[in-house]
Amino acid sequence: MTPEALATCHARAFAGTGRAWSAEEFATLLDSAFVFISGDARAFVLGRVIADEAEVLTLATDPDHRRNGLARACLSAFEVVARARGATMAFLEVAEDNPPALALYDAAGYRVSARRTGYYARSQGPKVDALILHKTLD
Repeated sequence: MTPEALATCHARAFAGTGRAWSAEEFATLLDSAFVFISGDARAFVLGRVIADEAEVLTLATDPDHRRNGLARACLSAFEVVARARGATMAFLEVAEDNPPALALYDAAGYRVSARRTGYYARSQGPKVDALILHKTLD
């Protein structure tokens, strides 16, 4: 997928909830040998593995394709690649006011390990805490 396609999906997925990433930001991340994508233009996980730790940098699903299991499939594919690259633990952060994402991660076995107070700015209302989640990749 091109940085432009990633940015388009990301903007649609995060419309009204936060700052979408630009094509330039995706291009910069994709220049790293540690970064990889699982998914397609409908839904994707952008992640990286450094040493034995994997990180979900972002997960996005186009609103027209939600509730079809695509995010679950992308997350599962991310974990397969992360394991193949030597990761034994995966991490991510998610806004605490995102119930669909929290349900996805819980069902996939991710557990809360920390909180970043007031981490996400919103266009309206107060900042929202980020929850740091982790999962052992066995």
